[in-house]
Amino acid sequence: MSADATIRSNVTGIPGPDLTPTATVLDKPLSECKVAICTTAGLRLAGDVKLWLDASFTVLPAAARDLQLSHFSPNFDRSGLTADINTAYPADRLSELAEAGVIGSVATNNLSFMGAQMDATFSTIIHDSGPAAAQVLLDDDVDVVIFTPV
Repeated sequence: MSADATIRSNVTGIPGPDLTPTATVLDKPLSECKVAICTTAGLRLAGDVKLWLDASFTVLPAAARDLQLSHFSPNFDRSGLTADINTAYPADRLSELAEAGVIGSVATNNLSFMGAQMDATFSTIIHDSGPAAAQVLLDDDVDVVIFTPV
């Protein structure tokens, strides 16, 4: 049995929370909005070698490009991120959109979570780290968040 098939068989049937999206209407044009990125690529600043074994998040300064992948699973294909980090963390594309006037500005900070979560209920993210991450964005007056699930 392949590693993928083993993982699928182990998680099939595990109950999860209802994460039905809620539609939101902007109260101003996108060209006036501050935009942030929230990725589940497990990115950290270069030199941060702590293994990511929990539901915490990392704040990534918008100007930081020297990032490293903290995902350690042998089942995770890193080739896309290695070729172009913008596939999961489109910071360069956001900067280009701001320069072109499509968005108002890029947020001061972006966020990264580890996508591989051991807690299938996501209770820590729902009740603790998720609200804390939202507060980081609210404190920066972010209007729009681009989620890049990896």
